[in-house]
Amino acid sequence: MRTTAFPTLRTPAGEVPAGAPAWNPQRPGAMPHHRYRPAHDRVALPLTDRSWPSRRLTRAPLWVPVDLRDGNQALAEPMDAARKRRMFDLLVAMGFKEIEVGYPSASETDFGFVRHLAESGAVPDDVTVSVFTAAREDLIDRTIASVEGLPRTLVHLYTATAPVWRDVVLGRSRNELRAMILDAATYLMRRAEERPGADIRFEFSPEVFNLTEPDYVLEVCDSLTERWEASWDRPVVHNLPATVEIATPNVYADQIEYMHRHLARRDAVILSVHPHNDRGTGVACAELAVLAGAQRVEGCLFGNGERTGNVDLVTLALNLYAQGVDPMVDFSDIDGVREVVEHCNRLPVHPRHPYGGELVHTAFSGTHQDAIAKGMAEHAKRAAEQGVPASEAAWAVPYLPIDPADIGRTYEEVIRINSQSGKGGIAHLLHTHHGLDLPRGMRPDFSRAVQRVTDDTGRELSAKELWELFRTTYLAPADEGAVETVSWSTAETAPGAHEFTCVLRIDGREHSCRGTGNGPLAALTDALRTAGVSVDILGYSEHATAAGPDSPAVAYAECRVDGTTCWGAGWDTSVLTASVSSVMAAVNRALGGRS
Repeated sequence: MRTTAFPTLRTPAGEVPAGAPAWNPQRPGAMPHHRYRPAHDRVALPLTDRSWPSRRLTRAPLWVPVDLRDGNQALAEPMDAARKRRMFDLLVAMGFKEIEVGYPSASETDFGFVRHLAESGAVPDDVTVSVFTAAREDLIDRTIASVEGLPRTLVHLYTATAPVWRDVVLGRSRNELRAMILDAATYLMRRAEERPGADIRFEFSPEVFNLTEPDYVLEVCDSLTERWEASWDRPVVHNLPATVEIATPNVYADQIEYMHRHLARRDAVILSVHPHNDRGTGVACAELAVLAGAQRVEGCLFGNGERTGNVDLVTLALNLYAQGVDPMVDFSDIDGVREVVEHCNRLPVHPRHPYGGELVHTAFSGTHQDAIAKGMAEHAKRAAEQGVPASEAAWAVPYLPIDPADIGRTYEEVIRINSQSGKGGIAHLLHTHHGLDLPRGMRPDFSRAVQRVTDDTGRELSAKELWELFRTTYLAPADEGAVETVSWSTAETAPGAHEFTCVLRIDGREHSCRGTGNGPLAALTDALRTAGVSVDILGYSEHATAAGPDSPAVAYAECRVDGTTCWGAGWDTSVLTASVSSVMAAVNRALGGRS
């Protein structure tokens, strides 16, 4: 643990590079960047006439979740059988049709879980179970034993092929490693053939593909396509991992397109990718790889995995959804999915994780809230004009790439109030939860009241607290102030002529007052004048808070009282009572210095 109060940093202090523009005074730092080589110096990149940049994503690839194998091996506390089963059931319920369930030769837990799936009938007939194994005969034997009785199986054979791994880890030349892989693939095929009637297909991953010579990967993969006798109706999977991400996503896309173009018997090959996220661009790598010809993507829900994780299938799938493409898996209850994943991984999902984070659809900023509130109102209006439910209308709301309701979120979560919030968001929440439609002139007034509370407390306000603040600020003063209405009545004495009769209690003394005017409120202000309170109504509006004859009405009044301007509100099933209360609330706020 560091004992210094601040990080030990060395502010870059070298000379500004020659040719740098005047507006960019950044200087060379002291970190030894010269130790690292760019991807172009580490692996041949033969593609120059790429076509992927002009393509579009128009359909979902085959998604293959590896949470139960690759994701699991990255956990500080790997899943037990119960957590594995819960994760598997979630993946099946979401609609995944190929699921990598474990590394059965690596642990008894994984072997036992594969046997549990085979013996429990938990695997639907249209779901393929994938199991992972290194290219060793004893490990292949254990793997084949684990899948006995499963309806559809993909055995995933892997070996690292990159030069650093060949030289440092495996100690084999290109030819020696190729021979080892072919021997293992032949042995795997023979063991599978010993199980007549079993539906066993094969996958090969040249681990660290992205740092392996392209011609060598092509040579190995083509050899396996032939050895495994792949055909269009029984294809082999060649999975090309960015095991350690080392380049910008376009480089990976070029590598994938090169393989897509040059693989032999291409119609007998499912071209798959398995990006990791070491540079933070795993999602981009996967998307560009699909543009470049990949048909299958391996990853984890919410991107769990070693180092910075596997590519995030939630983000990839919902990125497609946001472009109008069916992701072919169900995320309609994203919070439920997140809950299961957090339970099984015992890792939290970041609150701002794309699509699935707790706060990802939440706006605190005033400008964002105002735009969202206006967009939601416009969306509802367009849907009504088109005669369709709001859930079916085309979506175009500022700051929200998809409708939160589509993934099981409520609109209550979209706008939340803290010291950064604005009048539009506050008004939206009052309307959503309580049916209030604050006059535009009143919104900045209440926003200032909210700002005072959030600045003082340093926390956000819940919708309940927001309503309570509105009640105490604008409704309660009608009955809690310098001027109380003990009783009142009003009558229309002639067309266009109204009379307001009341008993007012002012500073503890009661006054019988009477006023006249062209409406009830004008008569009220005249009655108040007789008691020495000068009131001018500058603005007034009213509306019902819900449909139905018994729904409460709310009234808003902006009044100038003895030179002080204040807003007040009233709430009652009687519109008249609400209107009188709104004026009295404004009067008492002004006289009590509550503007």
